Amino acid sequence: MKYLTAIDIGTDSIKILIGQREQNSSEIKILAKEKISQFGLRKGEIYDVDKAAEGLINLKEKIQEEEKIKIKKIIVNINSPHISLIKNQGIVSISRADTKISEEDIQRVLQAGQILTLPSNNEILDVLVQEFIIDGQPGIKEPLGLRGFRLEVKLSLISVFSPILENLEKAVEKAELKIENVIPSHLAASRAVLNSEQKELGIALIDMGHSTTSLTVFNEGNLLDFKIFPLGSVNITNDIAIGLRTEVAVAEQIKKEFGVFEFSKKEKKTKREKINLSEKEVSFSRIFLKKIIKARVTELFSEINKELKKISKNTILPAGLVLTGGGAFLRDLTEFAKQKFELPCRLAGPRNLSGIENELDFSTVAGLLLSGFDALDSELKNEEEKGRKRGLGASLKKIIKIFLPD
Repeated sequence: MKYLTAIDIGTDSIKILIGQREQNSSEIKILAKEKISQFGLRKGEIYDVDKAAEGLINLKEKIQEEEKIKIKKIIVNINSPHISLIKNQGIVSISRADTKISEEDIQRVLQAGQILTLPSNNEILDVLVQEFIIDGQPGIKEPLGLRGFRLEVKLSLISVFSPILENLEKAVEKAELKIENVIPSHLAASRAVLNSEQKELGIALIDMGHSTTSLTVFNEGNLLDFKIFPLGSVNITNDIAIGLRTEVAVAEQIKKEFGVFEFSKKEKKTKREKINLSEKEVSFSRIFLKKIIKARVTELFSEINKELKKISKNTILPAGLVLTGGGAFLRDLTEFAKQKFELPCRLAGPRNLSGIENELDFSTVAGLLLSGFDALDSELKNEEEKGRKRGLGASLKKIIKIFLPD
């Protein structure tokens, strides 16, 4: 059976999932899962192609040695504050005399919707169909075969700064790999974490990574908008390192072990904490630590809230807010988010992949893998449809032949 390889190239780590699905089964079996340190990226963007390629080579060799799996083609993410959403429309007249909408009409309107002037050094990475409109009637998802005189489409075009994509492609090529598909990190995470019902109701996803945080909003099943902020969990760590005058590695451990937004009764009694790291004793005030963490997260949530209000100003989000990503592990973060956003809030990891449901930092790579299998399903459906049409055509020819004179 065919297996797919998904790789999430992050600022501080690179993650891989290799999955396989049995024929006539919806369950995906994880063949390999790995995470290693990564260098050569800043704010999610590759700035050193050689270092990024080295990380991919190390990962490839590790998987080949330990799992005996050869990696050739990959589904990979792209992440950057320089990824943006452009909304555009296209319109065409129906070409057939019987006014039935054909596949050719759909392709023409999709092409018309992609005619626009992009900012310098930008290119379209992905095209998402929001809805089709027939003779002014909106909300149509499948126009093929319907009747009308005028067909319109509303599109969401995902644009990326070209050098960022080029550096990604160069790094993958240097690692002697081939790209099957490139998917923005925030869309991959939403594929893994959210379901169609939540997207239909209206929901916002916050993916807190190492050095970036993304906000992605869905409503009526469609992507409403997104924003990527150049702030992440590393900013909290750096603040702790400065505030406690300690090393970054020590600050990271202190954050993970002692970082909270509210103290328990037992913790309230402990004013200071002492830990031994690298044969050194580090002493710090828990109250001071809480203030550092709270200040940085408040800054981040304030920026997100401003954007959320702009994006969903005419939209209520009944499904609330979901937090994911490696930076969302801070204790009591959901309660703090509820206060700041005044919305229902919960943590969520990857769905539909057994064994990694609680691994929030694997949401993006899980979404890449699931998206790969979605694409396979779509290809299979198209092939079956073509086969059905070919079979119908052959049957019609036989019927016509019967009525032809000898």
